[in-house]
Amino acid sequence: MAPIKFGVGHSVRRKEDDALLRGKGRYTDDHAPQATAAALVLRSPHAHATFTIDAGRARGLPGVLSILTGDDVSELGGLPCLFNLPDKPFKAPDYPILARGEVRHVGDAVAFVVAETLPQARDALEAIEVEWRPLPAVVGVVNAVKKDAPQVWPQFPGNVLFDAPIGDKAATEAVFATAHAVAEINIVNPRIITNYMETRAVVAEYDTSRDHLTLTIGSQGSHRLRDILCQTVLKIPVDKMRVICPDVGGGFGTKLFPYREYALAAYAARKLRRGVKWAADRADHFVGDAQGRDNVTTARMALAEDGKFLAMDVDLMGDMGAYLSTFGPYIPFGGAGMLPGLYDIKTFHCRVRTVFTNTVPVDAYRGAGRPEAAYVIERLVDAAARKLGLSPDAIRRKNFIAPRAMPYTTATGKVYDSGDFAAHLKRAMEVGNWKEFPKRAKAAKKHGLVRGIGLASYVEVCGTMGEETANLRLDPNGDVTILIGSQSSGQGHQTAYAQLVAEQFGLSPERVHIVQGDTDKIATGLGTGGSASIPSGGVAVERATAKLGTNLRELAAEALEAGAADLEISDGTVRVAGTDRSISFADLAKREGVDPAKLATSDKFSSADGTYPNGTHLVEVEIDPATGKIQIVNYTIVDDFGMTLNPLLLAGQVHGGTMQGIGQALMEQAVYDPQDGQLITGSFMDYALPRAADGAPIHFETHNVPCKTNPLGVKGAGEAGAIGSCPAVVNAIIDGLWREYHIDSIDMPATPERVWMAIRQHERQHRL
Repeated sequence: MAPIKFGVGHSVRRKEDDALLRGKGRYTDDHAPQATAAALVLRSPHAHATFTIDAGRARGLPGVLSILTGDDVSELGGLPCLFNLPDKPFKAPDYPILARGEVRHVGDAVAFVVAETLPQARDALEAIEVEWRPLPAVVGVVNAVKKDAPQVWPQFPGNVLFDAPIGDKAATEAVFATAHAVAEINIVNPRIITNYMETRAVVAEYDTSRDHLTLTIGSQGSHRLRDILCQTVLKIPVDKMRVICPDVGGGFGTKLFPYREYALAAYAARKLRRGVKWAADRADHFVGDAQGRDNVTTARMALAEDGKFLAMDVDLMGDMGAYLSTFGPYIPFGGAGMLPGLYDIKTFHCRVRTVFTNTVPVDAYRGAGRPEAAYVIERLVDAAARKLGLSPDAIRRKNFIAPRAMPYTTATGKVYDSGDFAAHLKRAMEVGNWKEFPKRAKAAKKHGLVRGIGLASYVEVCGTMGEETANLRLDPNGDVTILIGSQSSGQGHQTAYAQLVAEQFGLSPERVHIVQGDTDKIATGLGTGGSASIPSGGVAVERATAKLGTNLRELAAEALEAGAADLEISDGTVRVAGTDRSISFADLAKREGVDPAKLATSDKFSSADGTYPNGTHLVEVEIDPATGKIQIVNYTIVDDFGMTLNPLLLAGQVHGGTMQGIGQALMEQAVYDPQDGQLITGSFMDYALPRAADGAPIHFETHNVPCKTNPLGVKGAGEAGAIGSCPAVVNAIIDGLWREYHIDSIDMPATPERVWMAIRQHERQHRL
């Protein structure tokens, strides 16, 4: 059979892009059923306060249909936290759908207004009378754990949710006591606000005849939202709700969770017996959606004289915000498991503390704990190299886990199945022309600029969301339809899944149709997160396609009076190999007497082991000492994703994640006023996002080693760019500052102001 031009390994262009580029995409805010009411949320202007609320006058304004306060929805359950410690369980504080009597962060929801029109809802919102009694607030984990700090929750003294160890503390201390040298870093991983293009929205419709809700939500998965909203919050059977996810304009983890507005819209729709629509504006997003990162970490490495890593010790504090979001406490705890990185570190200990503050809750953001871990270890490795006078590449090669050691169990219990870490490091250095860097640095200095070059060799774990099921059916026209519970938010699922079918059937992508995001059409689904859509969903699609192929051969064998083993499938037909005798998929589907069960198949896959994508980012920067401005002038990435399904889609994922990492490294940070807890960076006037000019042309290639724990050999790729980028960029900046000024540390974001101040401080000290 001829090679499949649409199959695995081909750079098939995204089939979904034509509609989106022509403005034919349909997002939640485009869904406007007739007679749907408009809703707004009244949010707290205080980080911590008690309050009383009076909506009496507002309820009497023209067009107002309902105003819900905490007392009105007291029957509803709160938003749940789905993680707990296995050996020291904690009881999460109540996360009410509307605050009752006390708010704990700016943006905390206190009322839900529903009116005939949006202007009428806004008038009512402004007419609600709230008497605020401000209380002391605390911002930042360092401040929160201080003695006598304001308490976010009285039942958690010192604002600590849990203080949990990972690894062997005694053994680690013993190694440090006899080490030749110790490298240490103190770093901040700043808080990030997701800022996807499409803000969150929900349209709740109520069918009075069936006592049934339909929610249209732009999310990363419909089933989890339905189950939590029904079982935990609204306390209704799951068959009383349908959740539909239309086109979704970005998610990055933050759209995976249930939010208050979804439950409020559903509750109001049932109460009013009509549709209710809420759509966030950008201000809602800044104070109403879960935020990301926000760790403060001290890390040490015990070193042998020859540069070998002997032991690693970490103290990590993760900011939870005021409430526990869906996976919030898991992010720093689970991420800590990846702290040893790609290195052969036998002895390890980490103290993980999760801390409450009077800020927006924190949860998963692209990478969810693994970028934070990669940033720690890769910053620490460079510090170890400086401590011993070794080059960054030499100390990495000396300590990398060797391919022959696979499968390798890390000190935190992760099992790396495959990889050749020195190989992608070597290739990145070749492409990035590492050897000639001194010449480029010398040339830059003639122009008054400082050059730096940096590495980050990362590993992450992904693809462990759980079991995903794919259902395939042959349509009457001979096309194939896939129903699957993952949810695309820009990744290209329509194309990627179609390629897996094309690999076996030779069908063009236009003849493969993907149905996602509808709990009535699809029985189960994980949604999309943790880079699991191809490692889990892709395997399910591949296996269900193979089953359908077997069925089609059996049906065609009867029609063609041939043996099934003599048949081959291509271009939507089944033919007797080496002959012109064939039957099309369409004719098979319509053949009299065909068993409909033979035209539909299903399979599922779950990976308990996960996949471990890894790679090297190499970055070169120029720093202007007069202004502190940083320009990325060279960016090289060599990644190991096990197997490449679509090089074009893969490059897009890596480029996008890398730009998000560049944004965090150079400019993004959610800043709260330490006195009153106000979000200072509450709009695009103060919160910076990267533009194309802030990056550089990226050279991306793969050095794949097939994954041994995944049937496709694939390692998840959706988050990798955001994991390798931050440490590579910051290591490059510090390399330049170290070469010129002996400055060995700078925190993200490395803004021009921070860089300029670090240089000026060095100059003042030097003059003294």
